[in-house]
Amino acid sequence: MKAGRRSIYVGAAAIVQLLTACSGEPAADNHAAPSVQAGNAAAPVADGKLVLAFGDSLYAGYGVAQNESFPFRLEQALKAQGLAVQVRNAGVSGETSLGGMQRLAFTLDGLPRKPDLLLLDLGGNDMLRGLPPEDSEKNLRAILDELKRRQIPVLLTGMLAAPNMGKDYGAKFDAIYPRLAKDYGLPLYPFFLDGVIGDPKLMQADSIHPNPAGVNIVVGRIAPVVAGLLKDA
Repeated sequence: MKAGRRSIYVGAAAIVQLLTACSGEPAADNHAAPSVQAGNAAAPVADGKLVLAFGDSLYAGYGVAQNESFPFRLEQALKAQGLAVQVRNAGVSGETSLGGMQRLAFTLDGLPRKPDLLLLDLGGNDMLRGLPPEDSEKNLRAILDELKRRQIPVLLTGMLAAPNMGKDYGAKFDAIYPRLAKDYGLPLYPFFLDGVIGDPKLMQADSIHPNPAGVNIVVGRIAPVVAGLLKDA
């Protein structure tokens, strides 16, 4: 996995490319409330489980069709295991931890009911912009505090720092997600792009976001974790 990270996060050009690709809206507007889409049709949630995928472009489905996005394919995978579930897409391209913190309450209040599980994927854009890891952790803690207050279970899907951010920065950033998982007693999937990053057959032309085949690999790894958490809920 480390070799894959090096092959994809090489040089400042990759950083600029990713920031350009992910920034669907100006940073100041990232906290504006997005529409929350269901993984499939936006039908009311009845007796089944409700999962909210809350994060950035990796959840939003940048560069792929909506029915090829991570939330959509995750819902399909869970249903194939016999689970009655709806996965709603609350990903926003270019989102930072601060933007996520600012839109969290509005997003949750717009749901038909409290989610049975929230998947959290934020912080990658903070790292790519060189924002202080301490600030990212502070924002993520505020998000987790609010989710704890609302008694919403969380699965953290983490990110790893690009090697060219430097060893000191990388050490500080990479420690965020394991520390949060430990402090809040949360399950952690350490690196969302594990198994796909660095493989051109699984990545889009930007070498940053997974293509549909890559999304399927990610879903195949994360779906069993999500299924286990939903069955234990």
